[in-house]
Amino acid sequence: MLEWLKDILGDGYTEEIDKQVSDEIGKAYAPRADLDSANEAKAAAEAQLADANKTIAGYKDMDIDAIRQSAADWQAKAEQAQKDADARVAAVQFDARLDGAIGKRRGRSPKAIKALLDMDALRGSKNQDQDIDAALDALQKDSGYLFEPVETPPPYAAGTGTAAVRQTTNRDVAMRRAMGLPDKAADQK
Repeated sequence: MLEWLKDILGDGYTEEIDKQVSDEIGKAYAPRADLDSANEAKAAAEAQLADANKTIAGYKDMDIDAIRQSAADWQAKAEQAQKDADARVAAVQFDARLDGAIGKRRGRSPKAIKALLDMDALRGSKNQDQDIDAALDALQKDSGYLFEPVETPPPYAAGTGTAAVRQTTNRDVAMRRAMGLPDKAADQK
């Protein structure tokens, strides 16, 4: 309802006039809430435009060639880091292969064995497993003392050592006494 319209028209005010005036005002003017939201949207758009203009001005001051060079430098650093990581992984894998082969051949001192091998040639080899085996075979022939023998020791034989092999019987004891020899049965107890 338009209260101000009642004051102007006085007794001539009717609901129908109020409705007609409200409709005409609605056609020509926007509601206050719509105006406020439009003003807020305009202010936000102006702020975004100002930020974009600042960014554009910053780009104008930038040296594009320096940015390109910086990007190329970072790319080179990333590629070098990848190469270094790959080299470290390959070194660890080679060391594990070599240590496994030395352990398989029962090497006594892996450090001494590695000192006698041509490590650079083995690292650069295309077929490292075969070349490591061949190098260890040659080293085992030349310096067999660096490796434990492959042969298994003979099994323990009962009756060897400090224990008596056979038991003395009473007849042996009687014979010793008759001959005047010391009694071994007494020594064993």
